Amino acid sequence: MFERKYEKLAPLSIFVRRMAASVMLAGILIAIALSIGVMGYHWIAGFDYVDSFLEASMILGGMGPVNSLSTMGAKIFASVYALFSGLLFIAIMGILLTPITHRMLHKFHIDEDDLP
Repeated sequence: MFERKYEKLAPLSIFVRRMAASVMLAGILIAIALSIGVMGYHWIAGFDYVDSFLEASMILGGMGPVNSLSTMGAKIFASVYALFSGLLFIAIMGILLTPITHRMLHKFHIDEDDLP
């Protein structure tokens, strides 16, 4: 997917395409995670869809819960979803930063033959 150490730096158009693919993949993962949260809060906690969307969005965004949870199952789901959301945040940041980091490291790479 990325150019090798001995290859030239990819043109800006390829880099932009890689960034667009990363952003699209991150968006898809966020949409899937948000859907899981909305369905879980709706079915397990008994919230309506708007409250479920709010609750899932707040947890996924790292803000915390909005409504109080009354059942044990809802509390367990919220705990697992919060842990899942934290790990997803780390994964999404990796997906978004990979093309930038690769380009930066490739651009500033010093060939071992150039060292004194």
